[in-house]
Amino acid sequence: MRKILTLTAALLSAALAGPAFAADPLTDAVQAAYAPYRAALYLTNGKDQAEAAAAMNKARQAWADVATRFASAAPAPYQGDAQLPATLAQVATVYEKAATQVQAGQLAPAHDTLEQVRDLLAGLRQRNGVVVFSDHMNAYHEEMEHVVVDGPQQLADAAGAMPLLARVGALDYLARRLRTQASEALRRDAEFTTLLGKVEESVATLKQALIKQDLPAAREAIGKIKQPYSRLFRKYG
Repeated sequence: MRKILTLTAALLSAALAGPAFAADPLTDAVQAAYAPYRAALYLTNGKDQAEAAAAMNKARQAWADVATRFASAAPAPYQGDAQLPATLAQVATVYEKAATQVQAGQLAPAHDTLEQVRDLLAGLRQRNGVVVFSDHMNAYHEEMEHVVVDGPQQLADAAGAMPLLARVGALDYLARRLRTQASEALRRDAEFTTLLGKVEESVATLKQALIKQDLPAAREAIGKIKQPYSRLFRKYG
């Protein structure tokens, strides 16, 4: 039992240290392939089809390498996961669909399709007790989407400001978790701390506007929540 607890602590510590310091070869490989995925996700949220297509090609190739290497030879702690081969194949299918959409000039639908990769990989890690910094980024993203999508409608009525403030309180907590759960290497990275600071600032601005019941300022702040996160996600998510 003591050996199991020691291994679990080591896995968690290594995973929280960041993508370059994962606990096993598969997690390392998935996190390495996640970098071109982030680029593809970011660029499909823009308007440059050629850039998005190039990013998609890199992401698909990186994932093909992961699937080829691990579909039939999973290391611990994934060796008992019967769903692993299917998950690897599902990710490849998502990439294929998104690539087709990009080639057709459908960047926004491709972006929505690619979001599924984030969920599939998060589910893979969760099933196998693996935690990486990306999971904390995903938690922030999920709450942020609620604020961005539902927030403007809530502000149509002054009474909706209080429920929105509660949601922004959760977002504020998750933003602070991005700092506390970052590895020491990330916290020493000047670009990371700058980008994270912008995320924290965007949440604080919205929170203060809601506390003051300044609805026009709150609407403006909601419109500025997503971009700081996107910039942080593209390089460090």
